[in-house]
Amino acid sequence: MKILNVKTAKKNIRAVKVGKDVKIFDFVNLYECSIGDRTQIGAFVEIQKGAKIGKRCRIQSHTFICEGVTIEDEVFIGHGVIFINDKKPSVKKTLAKTWTLESILVKNGSTIGSGAVIMAGITVGRGAFVGAGAVVTKDVADRGTVVGVPARPHRG
Repeated sequence: MKILNVKTAKKNIRAVKVGKDVKIFDFVNLYECSIGDRTQIGAFVEIQKGAKIGKRCRIQSHTFICEGVTIEDEVFIGHGVIFINDKKPSVKKTLAKTWTLESILVKNGSTIGSGAVIMAGITVGRGAFVGAGAVVTKDVADRGTVVGVPARPHRG
């Protein structure tokens, strides 16, 4: 693992399982997650407990990957992508610890464009493409392309 600023990173990287040749940029917050071989994590990325990142992935800066997200191998995540694991968040449910985690799966070889939002319970299919700024509320088919708000299939 290569950390570009060890002083900053040490306090913000806790109990992370890291593969070989992983590159982590400054100002990240990574805890209780796993990161596969040859993956690159950009600056200002947060990856929460239980999240799994595969091999040879690229996670660009300012991305938020919450608990319950699995990203398979060779996936590109653009800048500022947000994953949401609860469809009905509330302070009451959070404090009472009664919220429902809904997992998200991003399959091998997919691309998620900058600024996209991936909602709870979604599967992004193998080799799929999510356009920049899309809000994904339904599963994306293998090799499918979705764009827009809400995200809809794009043919072209």
